[in-house]
Amino acid sequence: MNNSTDDLRYPIGRFQPPDPITENHILQSIEAVEQLPTQIEQAILNLDATQLQTPYRPGGWTVQQVVHHVADSHMQAYSRFKLALTEDQPTIKPYAEDRWAMLPDSRLLPVEVSLTLLHALHRRWVVLMRHMSKDDWERTYYHPEQQRIFTLSWVVCMYAWHGRHHLMHILKLRERMSW
Repeated sequence: MNNSTDDLRYPIGRFQPPDPITENHILQSIEAVEQLPTQIEQAILNLDATQLQTPYRPGGWTVQQVVHHVADSHMQAYSRFKLALTEDQPTIKPYAEDRWAMLPDSRLLPVEVSLTLLHALHRRWVVLMRHMSKDDWERTYYHPEQQRIFTLSWVVCMYAWHGRHHLMHILKLRERMSW
């Protein structure tokens, strides 16, 4: 893959987890999760229907699909947190995000539906995370596709990155298109 395509696909680079993950990394990640719904809302402000149907890169999802994907993905993350907090190293269920993005709700529903969902979901998720103990952050789940065990401390850092990653898809598209 050439650099310009990679830049469009990964505008903030690929996820690099902090090593070690500190309490400060966790707090910064929670803050990023908390701010994301408002940031996405601001990023799509005043985009018209044609602009929302514009892919953020050649062969990529439309802005509308990106917004719906973030809601889908973060619902999965929230559920995985709750599973890890209430079960001993549960095996999570992967999902086909590319196929989810092609379903009618991702292609046809207004982005406001997922924005409303993100605001409510992130509010619950942030309250959950702010009340987790130090030991809770070391709780884990197993991802069968990746054949890896993930700590919740790693997961929150990754989802903070994930939100910024997709936010920048929208912002960089707006910048390139002078919207």
